[in-house]
Amino acid sequence: MAQRNTWQRERVRTALSDARGFVSAQDLHAALRDDNTGIGLATVYRALATLAAAGEADQLQSPEGEAIYRACSSDGHHHHLICRSCGLTVEIQATDVEEWARRTAAANGFTAAEHVVDIFGLCAACSAARPSVERDGA
Repeated sequence: MAQRNTWQRERVRTALSDARGFVSAQDLHAALRDDNTGIGLATVYRALATLAAAGEADQLQSPEGEAIYRACSSDGHHHHLICRSCGLTVEIQATDVEEWARRTAAANGFTAAEHVVDIFGLCAACSAARPSVERDGA
């Protein structure tokens, strides 16, 4: 059953497109609240879930385990590099990961395997802004 396209979902879609990188439902709700839209947090969650299910938004878990979202800019299966500091996101091809996932699944008797791989780190600008001790992980 197709869901109707409400003004609230359209506003969430627009806010998600305007966001830089991945954002949580709470962060998106705060931005919508600041714009006095009157859209509730539960509506934001529902709209994001609908957008993700339709392939219009990427959804993944942050290192802290929180669901985060981003307007999807490419079709099909893809992976991301995500800056933990500023949220900059780069879509990447991961041919080696794809081949490893297929081989590992087949070696264990699995078929129709799926996977999610996203890499969190610091972008060049955020790395340059931090002391070298922090960058080196010491």
